[in-house]
Amino acid sequence: MNNVTIYDVAREANVSMATVSRVVNGNPNVKPTTRKKVLEAIERLGYRPNAVARGLASKKTTTVGVVIPDVSSTFYSELARGIEDIATMYKYNIILSNSDQNKEKELHLLNTLLGKQVDGIVFMSGNITEEHVEEFKRSPVPIVLASTFDENNELPSVNINYEQAAYDAVKFLIDKGHKHIAYVSGPMEEPVNKVKKLKGYIRALEEAGIKYDEQFVIEGDYSYESGIEAFDKVLELSPKPTAIFVGTDEMALGVIHAAQDKGYEIPKDFDVIGFDNTRLATMVRPRLTTVVQPSYDIGAVAMRLLTKLMNKEGVDNHIVELPHRIEIRQSTKS
Repeated sequence: MNNVTIYDVAREANVSMATVSRVVNGNPNVKPTTRKKVLEAIERLGYRPNAVARGLASKKTTTVGVVIPDVSSTFYSELARGIEDIATMYKYNIILSNSDQNKEKELHLLNTLLGKQVDGIVFMSGNITEEHVEEFKRSPVPIVLASTFDENNELPSVNINYEQAAYDAVKFLIDKGHKHIAYVSGPMEEPVNKVKKLKGYIRALEEAGIKYDEQFVIEGDYSYESGIEAFDKVLELSPKPTAIFVGTDEMALGVIHAAQDKGYEIPKDFDVIGFDNTRLATMVRPRLTTVVQPSYDIGAVAMRLLTKLMNKEGVDNHIVELPHRIEIRQSTKS
């Protein structure tokens, strides 16, 4: 462990601690010979400036907190990569925290990050409650939501139009002649599923004159295993669906594999369309037709929005919606 302090460097270079601080923080008002002497002392001693200590004077630590629901998720890992790349570009360090989609843990992590004097936070969670919103409003630093939103759109956020994306996916299936379309959703406690995607699913059906049947909506938990379980419920439906719209790629893989294990062929027996366009979509056979949610771009744009808010730059719109599209592959009939 490196216990070298700014005091040690000052003594080694025979200068004041204020001079060392000016050198470390890039202050131009230091003689070249003195700067060289301090830098040589830093090199000899292996001194690493503490970001929090440096931030006491500037009130900035150049550190950003990121709260992520599940670091093992392909979607969130791609999103986090977008955050990190932009953070690096703007010379911010990242503190990444895994919340396990647990509200108490999320709020605890928020306070922990604020205790570490981060300059801002990118926050991801499926369910932004009123308690979340109140905590965020009390935050002394900017917070940007990524791939999530509060229902009243009070907080800065970066997403796609989930209702329109779900509508487009279901209309795509309807245009192929399907009239009985099951929807395997994520947790219905989350507004993105209960409000946005479900609304798009229903709108597409009703516009086509197809009666909405709530039995055709099967709730999962985003996991591969819940996709497998959902397919068993699909087979119990009457009339049997000919197409399945799935709320995430990971669940869609579970649906496809469960169908194949039972002797069905995709897309001969069921058209399947996923949501997200993670790397998993091209790993399954047949390759998955899916709604492209640009996870990397959501992370990158959220981080860029945060840098603007942290630096008090002008922001035209706190609510950012990125474009989506459908990537057609082999899990739907051509």
